[in-house]
Amino acid sequence: MSSTPSTSELAVRGAPVALRDGSHVRIRQGHSSDRQLLIRGFERLSPESRYRRFLAPMSELSEQTLRYLTEIDHHDHEAMIALEEDSGEGVGVARYVRDPERPDSAEVAVTVVDDWQGRGLGTLLLDVIGARARQEGIAMFTAVVLTTNHTVIDLLRQLDYVRVLDRDGGTVELAVSIPPIGVAPALRKLLRIAAQHDVAIPPTARPRTRSVSGSG
Repeated sequence: MSSTPSTSELAVRGAPVALRDGSHVRIRQGHSSDRQLLIRGFERLSPESRYRRFLAPMSELSEQTLRYLTEIDHHDHEAMIALEEDSGEGVGVARYVRDPERPDSAEVAVTVVDDWQGRGLGTLLLDVIGARARQEGIAMFTAVVLTTNHTVIDLLRQLDYVRVLDRDGGTVELAVSIPPIGVAPALRKLLRIAAQHDVAIPPTARPRTRSVSGSG
């Protein structure tokens, strides 16, 4: 086996990671002290990105939502934040929340601020949160997709290695196995679909979180 650390290992260690456009980020675990960082990141999201993230128009983060997003135990609820190397500002976050009824499964969320989408950051964050999930005994990510037209439904049917767990009121719950290393092809496709089409898979300030949002 190679002794060279993987990209996700470097990211977890806090080393700067180069994205495909040459920009650099550092990734660290989220903490309760990240309230202002999250608020500033939210302000950089377009109305469309906010809708995809929260499944509703939202002008600001409520106290309830901020509390939910920062109360992280690093076992059942984990968040990994990407920081721009030069400014230290947050430009993306990935999180999972374990399903209490299915302990080996967790709902996943990835959000990237608009001006950092399309650089590969979303995929990097998926890689890192997948590595953390494996360390905590999680083998599967789930997400609820809000479908708004038949084009989206057809795209979802093309996702490899995705199981449809449930359908209810215009949403589809998907399940994707976490591979031993890296990011599953299905998760990459899901991220691209969420960014390019009218699909929302976002977490909410409820006991369970649902989402992949933003472009990798």
